[in-house]
Amino acid sequence: MANPDFVATSSRQGPRTSGGPGDGPGRGGGAAARVNPADIKQLKAHPVKTSRITSLFSPHKGALIAVMALISVASVIGLAQPFLIRSIIDNALPNQDVALLAWLAGGLVAVAAATAIIGVIQTWMATAVGQRVMHSLRTRLFSHLQLQSLSFFTRTRGGEVQSRLTNDIAGMQGVVTSTATSIASNLTTAVATAIAMVVLSPKLSLLSLIVIPPAVWLSRKVALLRRDITSAKQRELAGMYTQIEEGLSISGVRLAKTLGTTARDASRFSSSSSKLIDLEMRSQLAGRWRMATMGIVFAAIPAIIYLAAGLPATSDGMSIGTLVAFTALQGAIFRPIMGLLNVGVQWVSAMALFSRIFEYLDLIPEITAPTEPAVLDVAQVRGEVRFEDVGFAYDGGRPVLSGIDLHLPAGSHTAVVGPTGSGKSTLGALLPRLHDPASGRITIDGIDLRDIAPTDLSRIVGVVSQETYLIHDSIRENLLLADPNADDETLWKALDSAQIAALIAALPEQLDTLVGARGHRFSGGEQQRLAIARTILRNPRVLVLDEATSALDNTTEALVQQALDDLAIGRTTLTIAHRLSTVGSSDQLVVLESGAVTERGTPAELVAADGAYAALLAAGETPVPAPA
Repeated sequence: MANPDFVATSSRQGPRTSGGPGDGPGRGGGAAARVNPADIKQLKAHPVKTSRITSLFSPHKGALIAVMALISVASVIGLAQPFLIRSIIDNALPNQDVALLAWLAGGLVAVAAATAIIGVIQTWMATAVGQRVMHSLRTRLFSHLQLQSLSFFTRTRGGEVQSRLTNDIAGMQGVVTSTATSIASNLTTAVATAIAMVVLSPKLSLLSLIVIPPAVWLSRKVALLRRDITSAKQRELAGMYTQIEEGLSISGVRLAKTLGTTARDASRFSSSSSKLIDLEMRSQLAGRWRMATMGIVFAAIPAIIYLAAGLPATSDGMSIGTLVAFTALQGAIFRPIMGLLNVGVQWVSAMALFSRIFEYLDLIPEITAPTEPAVLDVAQVRGEVRFEDVGFAYDGGRPVLSGIDLHLPAGSHTAVVGPTGSGKSTLGALLPRLHDPASGRITIDGIDLRDIAPTDLSRIVGVVSQETYLIHDSIRENLLLADPNADDETLWKALDSAQIAALIAALPEQLDTLVGARGHRFSGGEQQRLAIARTILRNPRVLVLDEATSALDNTTEALVQQALDDLAIGRTTLTIAHRLSTVGSSDQLVVLESGAVTERGTPAELVAADGAYAALLAAGETPVPAPA
């Protein structure tokens, strides 16, 4: 029988378990459940229509009906076992009827085999439906989240996104394979068992109405105690896992060593581990009490039945076989009743799960692809860029850019300088359309960026920033992200242009060298040059350089700058400069202050003008890059 104790997993509170091993119908009497306050809060904030959920499963309606039918058939077939046992005890054995005994014994095996086979088929069909729906929902959610703007990921914890994409959607399968199937199974079993009990003995069935309710109440009472303890333990475990993730990552270890917090972190971890000792002890003791309680319940119910069967007023001439069969049915009805008592909680948990998934699917992307993108040949793009009265503000706050008018002729090099917070990096982020202007527009060859298909724009505009990102894979796989069809010869040419081919060739595994998490096996300058090689493979007509050398030493900077200069040849280049030493060769120099252009011209012209740029040079200012 499927376990009905499906509960959604929340990254905010840690895993919510069903009560630990031994819980659930058919495994000790069923775990009691309580509605999680977080689920209620989630549903209030983002209600879910049942029709929206059923629409997910409507393509698999036939399979689901078949699953429910199989569950019902298995439950009914399973009820034949007590009647077969009654015939063995009352007829076959006393009369020494070997033929009848053989048929009845074979019937017991056949019933067990039939229910087992039906159970396998039911599980296969339910799991297949759940996996298909989960696959569809998972890919939809992943694709939809990719459309969200950078600001969404800035204000949303990465763990929360991962939890909804993995834990919540994986838990969604439980709605099919656990919750829905267990409700059907428990309901069918409980009704069929009750009918069979009445058929066997109406008087003992009436007695069961008195015996079962207190037994169920006692079981739930003890189960709830363990549930609370288990929830506390899971929350503490979640906190410990967070400490492990943060404290033992490359960045976390580096931070702890540089700040000297290793002893403090170890103390926090020890404290958390110590709390788990007490919680585990209480959990095990509560579990033992629960098992003891259930043992008493399951011993007391048959004892009462046997006692009633021995009294003239209630025996009603009952045979031994009937008594054994009735006792078996009495024990079988307890579990599905416990499972049905949890239906309300299961429903709320399942709805909260879907609410969390739909909440993300309902997010409206701030940057949308054009419904009718402009038709253009990327290979023929000249790369003439214009900023026309561009303004921008983050989340409706104060303006970061205002009234920006810039012309970047095709193949020219424009550098943007200014103090920290002047809007330089924001200006650079608008060109690859990481953000959209709040006002005005940006064009390439006269076409508004918002009218260019995202795939085309990513091929036209390349970005090399200070914060490079390398995936945890080989050098080859990192480069092939830019051009999946590139051969090794093309890769080596790109590495050579990026001034790093000799270093890679000297490595034992060369292109198959693993770069490590976020590229940490390589120095900052080496990571930059690998990123440049990747951009070279992309061969963009427009290039945005968001000061890729500002955090490097002089020797490494010279190598990276040479690679950048080679990369910029023949391309329209916009350099966001935090070091004034990198802008001397630019065709056009733009000075930003408080989000507005205050000066523009060639470097020589601005020096001669003795204005803001000259003042920056005189001060020797090299502002530290920061988000504008």
